[in-house]
Amino acid sequence: MTTFTCFCRQRGVGAGPALGPGGRRHWLGLAGGAGLGVGFGAVLAMAGLAGCGDKSADARAAAATEITASTACELDGMLLADYPGPKAQIHYAGTAAPVFLCDTVELFATLLRPEQVRKVLAVYVQDMGLADWDQPRGHWVPAGSALFVRGSKKMGSMGPTLASFAMEADAKKFIDQHGGRLLRYAEVTPEMVDLGGGAKVDGRM
Repeated sequence: MTTFTCFCRQRGVGAGPALGPGGRRHWLGLAGGAGLGVGFGAVLAMAGLAGCGDKSADARAAAATEITASTACELDGMLLADYPGPKAQIHYAGTAAPVFLCDTVELFATLLRPEQVRKVLAVYVQDMGLADWDQPRGHWVPAGSALFVRGSKKMGSMGPTLASFAMEADAKKFIDQHGGRLLRYAEVTPEMVDLGGGAKVDGRM
């Protein structure tokens, strides 16, 4: 596999596969087929691609896209604008538009599928420290650098959700108000995002 080299190495993002959410390996295509995992460092690096080949068409295509009244969920066709809670988008290599998901539970369920082999350019979630919970718009942040709260009393479009935040202070404030447990991107496991029964809330919370 082609090695991807740039100053990102100095920021702790190495070439080759890296662990994604739940400890699984997910390939992220950059700069002509180089492989990086959709883990914390890899997705975080998408925010600073200007220093790693900002002329790349893939890099330009990976910028966050805002939802509209007609934006539908890739998995179930639900209109994102009609439901509360954080939304997500995945940018795959070779596609002109991102795939939208109406809930962060669906996002992780998609990324953690064993058959997920499509090259991912970027993954974004909404910063619920800034976005309105009932009608979230904008405030997209790279999923790999986000913090997630599991098991809160706040419901998303699929019921129990993983509230996403850019700042730890906002996540902790949310926990104080609504309960839940703080998780890093790589700490989310398939068992937490079972779409068969929604996010399984930890009974110890």
